[in-house]
Amino acid sequence: MEIYGDTSGLSPSETKALQRIYRRKVPLDRLTTPELTRALVGVSHATGRQVGVLIDRRGAVHHVIVGDASKLMLPDLGRMRAGAGRLRGQRLIHTHLRNEPLSRDDLVDLTRLHLDMVVAICLAPGEERALCLYYGHNFPVVDDNNEPPFRTFGPIPYAKARDNPAEIIATLEQEFARAARVRGVAAKDGRAILVHVCDKRSAGQAEDSLRELEELARTAGVEVADRVLQVRDRVDPRYALGRGKLEDVVIRAMQLDAETLIFDRDLRPAQANNIARMTDLKVVDRTQLILDIFAQHAESSDGKLQVELAQMKYLLPRLGQRDDALSRLTGGIGGRGPGETKLEVGRRRARERITRLQAQLKQLGKQREQRRARRKKSGTPTVAIVGYTNAGKSTLLNALTGSDVIAEDKLFATLDTRSRTTRLRSGRDVIITDTVGFIRDLPKDLFAAFRATFDETQDADLLLHVIDASDPCRSEHVETTEKLLVDLGLERVPRILVFNKCDKLDMPYATLGDRGVPVSALNRSTLGVLEEAIESRLEVSHPMLQADGPTSSRPA
Repeated sequence: MEIYGDTSGLSPSETKALQRIYRRKVPLDRLTTPELTRALVGVSHATGRQVGVLIDRRGAVHHVIVGDASKLMLPDLGRMRAGAGRLRGQRLIHTHLRNEPLSRDDLVDLTRLHLDMVVAICLAPGEERALCLYYGHNFPVVDDNNEPPFRTFGPIPYAKARDNPAEIIATLEQEFARAARVRGVAAKDGRAILVHVCDKRSAGQAEDSLRELEELARTAGVEVADRVLQVRDRVDPRYALGRGKLEDVVIRAMQLDAETLIFDRDLRPAQANNIARMTDLKVVDRTQLILDIFAQHAESSDGKLQVELAQMKYLLPRLGQRDDALSRLTGGIGGRGPGETKLEVGRRRARERITRLQAQLKQLGKQREQRRARRKKSGTPTVAIVGYTNAGKSTLLNALTGSDVIAEDKLFATLDTRSRTTRLRSGRDVIITDTVGFIRDLPKDLFAAFRATFDETQDADLLLHVIDASDPCRSEHVETTEKLLVDLGLERVPRILVFNKCDKLDMPYATLGDRGVPVSALNRSTLGVLEEAIESRLEVSHPMLQADGPTSSRPA
């Protein structure tokens, strides 16, 4: 029978005394029993350490744990039981060496593990006997306020402890189920807490960064329950956040019924694993969130392959952190001897899939090259629309060409390059191409996977750099877009700055400066100046263009 926790320094007799605790039974209608109390208090008094047990609802002891003088480290208890309002079905009974209430560690374990109850037996000073009890249980919080998601009781003199856990737990599960029905979830993928941690140099941009993360979460179908910001001298290498702050987040997640933490940064595989183990919550970093959005919005086979390739490259270094069971050996050929480990098999299959995806994308790239060659041969000029995500690029494409490309007020609503042929007022045909939106700190694997789609813009005669004029961060968005255009080798292509969404501005257009063209893509009448600017720029690069044939708006 295994003893969990810090077993160093225990004598053989103390170890045997701890193992005998597994024989004890505690009825569900009792906080503890005299026999269990004597056993826990005896070892705790002899060792000067906290000692505890995890007991199921049948009264059986599942784990015996030894800590230090101030806390216990509970073992991994596995996944939660399913069902709305369900608690874990286990309660923790442990000792405190001094007459002290439930500690912060006790309350964090109570909430993050959804324990039925935590009971602390306080030792009398210098004596081998129980003085009093403290206990606590989780409590449903329907309103999103700062009310703690637990209730604590005590000190209760040990001889007068008459509370009935069975009645308390039954009532609690009914209340939790009722609270889950009342709260509901507006988003399809549940509720999440956004977490931003940065050093003091980056504190000024934290609020803008969190606002963008919230928009990403909304696009992914997640309801944002709360936002957490911590400014530190340096990011914690183990948990990103400080451990104390992370414990606060666990309690807050219990308050708000949030099951996911979304970090506004890329987490190393070990960091994500450490956070998940400590919080018992789903952990998502910024790259993973963006990948999820891309996976939801990709429509063409090209786009789906590019997203899957980026996902596989993201997953590969994280396979070793996902499940310790993956490290078990599998059989060799015919089941004889140790072959590859399950982890090695998973990695090999991931690499093979990456190779196949790259081959498929290479073939699709050849097809794109053929289409580009046909367009170039036709002599029709190409105008590419680029810009930060959700700046209104697809809406502008629809307005300029009269097409009906999907345009939503979401980040990355467009993932597939679309080209439409239209005719300007002068009668000249042009091909206008919509592209994937940019974003700050675009994941490198995602950028590499989607770089091929920007081949469509390599031969562009003109770029329309679309900017959301109503966004307070538009200057930073322009800077991000210009940097990525340089990375794509498009810095020499002529461009027009298009200040979109000017209908949302309270200030005059003139305050935008004379660098660009103000428009509202939702109002066709505002596009005249832009069309004139496009024609003027194209005349320089295509002076011999002829205007003939009927006006058209069709796929290119």
